[in-house]
Amino acid sequence: MLTHKGTQRLETSRLILRRFTIKDAQQMFWNWASEDEVTKYLTWPTHSDWNVTKMVLSDWSAKYDKLDFYNWAIEQKELKEVIGNISVVSYHDETLSANLGYCIGTKWWGQSIMSEAACAVLKYLFEEVGFNRIAAGYDSDNPKSGRVMQKIGMTYEGTLRKSGLNNQGIIDIVWYSILKKEWEQQ
Repeated sequence: MLTHKGTQRLETSRLILRRFTIKDAQQMFWNWASEDEVTKYLTWPTHSDWNVTKMVLSDWSAKYDKLDFYNWAIEQKELKEVIGNISVVSYHDETLSANLGYCIGTKWWGQSIMSEAACAVLKYLFEEVGFNRIAAGYDSDNPKSGRVMQKIGMTYEGTLRKSGLNNQGIIDIVWYSILKKEWEQQ
């Protein structure tokens, strides 16, 4: 059984994972939401101005009262700036399973920041909330996203051909997952 606790503050050596606030709009816009290269493989369009970002953050902020809403701002401690986000995009109570989604600004690609954030989120979701399975999928044309999944110990499950839709159109989705017992053995 899941014990939903909502988006709680998490910390790693380099990062603070926390709730977004409206004050994050400008950093979110400039650091990743306005980057075509970041949104290329996502399901939401590049933000045209930071007012769009403000509207998104307003919507997310209103959901933080729900204990089953999990959406973290990734703040780099050294910069004191929000540089990306990671969230539970869907979950199923009956199977104790969740699907993750994440994105980060191009300036921070290749620095293992997303895998560090994802490890903190996995620990929280497994140990505090009670999930048994956490999965993530990526566009087959975006293998960098898959490398994050591999780094955090996820196992390749398969490729669902022409089963997804993102800013590139209809796409193949590559799925990875990790079970709680596998997490504990790492």
